[in-house]
Amino acid sequence: MKFLVTAGPTREPIDPVRYISNRSSGKMGYAIAEAAVETGHEVILISGPVNLARPAAAKFVSVSSSDEMFEAVQQYADESDVCVLCAAVADYRPAKVSPLKIKKHAEKFSVELIRTRDILDSLGHRQDRDFLLVGFAAETNDVEENAARKLREKNCDIIVANDVSGTNSAMESDANEVTILFQNGEREIISRAPKQIIARELVKIFAIFARKMFDKKTVMITERN
Repeated sequence: MKFLVTAGPTREPIDPVRYISNRSSGKMGYAIAEAAVETGHEVILISGPVNLARPAAAKFVSVSSSDEMFEAVQQYADESDVCVLCAAVADYRPAKVSPLKIKKHAEKFSVELIRTRDILDSLGHRQDRDFLLVGFAAETNDVEENAARKLREKNCDIIVANDVSGTNSAMESDANEVTILFQNGEREIISRAPKQIIARELVKIFAIFARKMFDKKTVMITERN
């Protein structure tokens, strides 16, 4: 199968030297890409700026902003069997980007923010979608409830949820624990473990689910004919 994986944060520029970003390290997305490669899958890794070694056997696409990640995902999604959107894409970006460094000149400084384009939602509501769509939900409260809402609203097939509050937060950590939610209401928990181990389990689940989905579509097409 062909996996598309997004990883890392995005950087939304304010001026040539400042930007808005988040704490995502990219470790979970990179671990998923590596696990998919190890299992024999073809992988496209679309990555925001991180300090991680690139998986040698994956096609690597480097991006910085949310707009760049949006365009890269749209370019490669249709040639993929499984799209795993693990990147922590900024929800907002500055409405205007200064071409020059903004000088310090007042006690207060404000930046008008506007919504970024929603990559997961754009793929989930494609009428002709022919790939398994996996989203991630990093939550600080009501984790499963918020993840289930995201699963419904974005119309994806699977949501992988994790709690990023407290001392065991997965952000910037080498370990994680996740709850996997499916469209049919089923759920599966992977207990806290190194991200490489969790990634291997996730890739197995995604591949099995994708095969079932493709087999079901094949049967439906055959019955129509």
